[in-house]
Amino acid sequence: MRGDVETYFEDGRWKNKVQGSEQVSSTHLTKEEATTNGREMAIVHAVDHIIRDRDGTISEHDVYPRGRAPHTDLPS
Repeated sequence: MRGDVETYFEDGRWKNKVQGSEQVSSTHLTKEEATTNGREMAIVHAVDHIIRDRDGTISEHDVYPRGRAPHTDLPS
């Protein structure tokens, strides 16, 4: 997965979709459920999570950068 995760409302459902993808990743009855699922996807794939209100405006934008691997070769 390369694109950011976007949570938005469409056709009476809350949806998550990876930007650049044609397919919806998941659909939900509530914004809360969709936001939780979208956040988990973004954390796992270390991408941004963009959450939109019903009218399409961005209400939240979270960044989940990939963590650095611990350095094991540092001098003591």
